[in-house]
Amino acid sequence: MSDKKLFIYDGECPFCNYFAQLIELKSSIPEFEILDGRKNLPLLTQLYNQGYDLNKGAILLINENILHGPNAINWICSEVKDPSDSLLEVLRIIFTSKRRTNFLFPFLLWGRRLSLFFKGKVWKPVSDNSQFY
Repeated sequence: MSDKKLFIYDGECPFCNYFAQLIELKSSIPEFEILDGRKNLPLLTQLYNQGYDLNKGAILLINENILHGPNAINWICSEVKDPSDSLLEVLRIIFTSKRRTNFLFPFLLWGRRLSLFFKGKVWKPVSDNSQFY
């Protein structure tokens, strides 16, 4: 029996969005779903209150386990077997190493923030005082 996996990403970030689509369509990870965090603020707020900020990285829920940021990306890329897309294969090779993932992840966050800035999107976290993303 497979565990259900839910990948929560920022749908306004072009990099996050493309990665999520690649994973969903081309990875063949069983029982894998993706969710744009901006479209599910109650869940995003609940995760934020538990210490998981989407601004600090994507979130992966595997039953009761929560992986965040580089750990989520590393887990996903480690689970991809025989990807049907060459870019996904490159990402898989790069991000199956925890060391490389941890080293490169701050650059990914910087790229996300820069892309959101140019799109004019808010990237502040959901909080008790601010229920928007």
